[in-house]
Amino acid sequence: MGAETRIKNLLYRYAELMDAGDLEGVAALFSRARTKTGGKWLEGSEPMLALWRANVRIYPCGTPRTKHVITNAIVEVDEEAGTATSRSYYTVLQATPDLPLQVICAGRYHDAFVRENGEWHFSERDYSLFDLAGDLSQHLLIPVSA
Repeated sequence: MGAETRIKNLLYRYAELMDAGDLEGVAALFSRARTKTGGKWLEGSEPMLALWRANVRIYPCGTPRTKHVITNAIVEVDEEAGTATSRSYYTVLQATPDLPLQVICAGRYHDAFVRENGEWHFSERDYSLFDLAGDLSQHLLIPVSA
């Protein structure tokens, strides 16, 4: 499997873990990364895990009742340096007992990756590219405006 596929799989793994409500698993993807959110950079998985626990509503089924759809991934790999970047779109759908199935938000991810010991991992993610907000009242525990 090539580097581009491995990197796209990291993007998709993020969506899979988040939709499963596995906040610890999602945070582990960023254990060696810095993440821009709320106008500042956070280092490692612990601050991200704390942020998600404080903000993402988890339902009795153990999930946020969402589907994160990652598309339009443009991956650029520098094999010699063992680095890569990616720009992608995300669309989040949600359905709850109080919310019919709908798109609740959309935006972009700008990511960087590093290859260490033959394995690719996130080295950076910019979460500040939040473009469109729908009804986030059933997803987040805090009010959000776009």
